[in-house]
Amino acid sequence: MSEQTLPTTARVWHLDSRPEGRPVTSDFSLRQVELPAPGPGQLLVTNEYLSVDPYMRGRMSDKKSYIEPYDVNAPLDGPAVGRVLVSNAEGFAPGDSVVHVLGWRDHAVLDAAGAQKVDPDLAPLSAYLGVLGVTGLTAYIGLERFAKIKEGDTVFVSGAAGAVGSVAGQIAKLKGAGRVIGSAGSDDKVKSLIEEYSYDAAFNYKNGVVAEQLAQAAPDGIDVFFDNVGGEHLEAAIGALRLHARIVLCGMVSQYNDEKVVGPRNLWNLSVTRSDILSFMFSEELDLQPGFVREVGGWLAAGKLRYRETVRDGLDNTLDAFLSMMRGENIGKMIVKL
Repeated sequence: MSEQTLPTTARVWHLDSRPEGRPVTSDFSLRQVELPAPGPGQLLVTNEYLSVDPYMRGRMSDKKSYIEPYDVNAPLDGPAVGRVLVSNAEGFAPGDSVVHVLGWRDHAVLDAAGAQKVDPDLAPLSAYLGVLGVTGLTAYIGLERFAKIKEGDTVFVSGAAGAVGSVAGQIAKLKGAGRVIGSAGSDDKVKSLIEEYSYDAAFNYKNGVVAEQLAQAAPDGIDVFFDNVGGEHLEAAIGALRLHARIVLCGMVSQYNDEKVVGPRNLWNLSVTRSDILSFMFSEELDLQPGFVREVGGWLAAGKLRYRETVRDGLDNTLDAFLSMMRGENIGKMIVKL
């Protein structure tokens, strides 16, 4: 692309107001803004794939969290994969594919220190936002470092058909779990867990009481709970713990729209079973990333690990993709293709 045809503006999604409960379209707007020329150490990138993720809902509120909230009347951001148009930074050249965090827009100027080159020949670029990106790494860290899967463990994953959950169950199995159980929000998703993702059992949490369905799937209890949902799922899992079980808190999507969150009523069972509740932030565990790339990349190449994406086309549909993902309408990673 010649210098005369380089973009000078970008279309960027903004947060216009903080959602009260479930986000609605009037909380957001798509605006055209001026795009600065890249300075020393910076890149101009045209985005090709954008990620929308549950944690973004938390950033739309101003309550205390593990990550800074979005500002009102300011651009949204999130993981993206793009192609370098201009590089003023050593180690990057026009045409390179990079992962960065200035998503929710079609073009971005960013510091090269915040970009990571990826290989489009190793995997489709969208995979670097999912199974080979933060979501896959999150599942890997939670199981490898915190759940510490043991041979024969019974593992329960909530929200198991989502981007993290669908990878987590497969990794647990590959790490030696004896039985892996998942919950999902539709019968079609339950079918995909068993037929595609190697889950031993799965249930639709909308079809009945979670604790009762979990007891049927794991009559002898569970050793590990990898939680993406919270709420009723967390309480049910606490009630099903074996001795010295591990609960890994990854997300609580069922409560992201709630102003008041009520905790589980049976915490005493943690003491009875001498079990642990563990939480983590993937950005604090990045020493595991080389092992993640090596193991997960190897499993993908060998056909031992599968993944699916739900893809929406066009920047204009980014908000719709986000709202759809929050309603649980995706299977696997929700991706926006520009």
